[in-house]
Amino acid sequence: MMRSDEAAGVVMVWQRLATNVVHKSRIPWFEVHTDDVVAPDGGHCTYSHVVAPGSVTVLALQDDDHVVLTRQWIYTHGGTEWRLPGGAVDDTDPDPLAAARRELAEETGLSAEKWEQLGEIHGADALSNHVDHIFLATGLTQGEPDLGPGEADLRVRTLPFHHALDLVQRGMLPHAGSSHALLVMALRRTVQK
Repeated sequence: MMRSDEAAGVVMVWQRLATNVVHKSRIPWFEVHTDDVVAPDGGHCTYSHVVAPGSVTVLALQDDDHVVLTRQWIYTHGGTEWRLPGGAVDDTDPDPLAAARRELAEETGLSAEKWEQLGEIHGADALSNHVDHIFLATGLTQGEPDLGPGEADLRVRTLPFHHALDLVQRGMLPHAGSSHALLVMALRRTVQK
């Protein structure tokens, strides 16, 4: 249900009065901020949040309708996970598409002839400003991967699209950007029928 202020076109916003960086990681990965704010109801409070660079997730779809997946240890979740290729948008990347091209090539050795943005994911918006940019890559050409530090355990595998979608349904592809990309393509295919 829409509130009366929304119906009237009034946008209620948070007002930041001051920001304090309470932690900055050694690798330029993230910062933790505490902001003194005025909430939309007029109350004063402190809002703590993580400021992090964006990331990319790439749905690389082969001509035979196979999806390129990676599997590696994900430290923060304490286990190996299936996910689509992707990673951080680096300071040297001019935009998220450049990061998507770089990450796909580094992790899988693949380059793509066609690129399409499928959307963006705000996976933890109450906690962080992090945005995952989701791309579709087609017209793939195989080259040599160039794995970075911490990626020695990364494995690449292809699965038919419907099998990758089944991983989403069974909860075996918990990475939000990966699941989102596959679901967007599945919806697109349903609409096109």
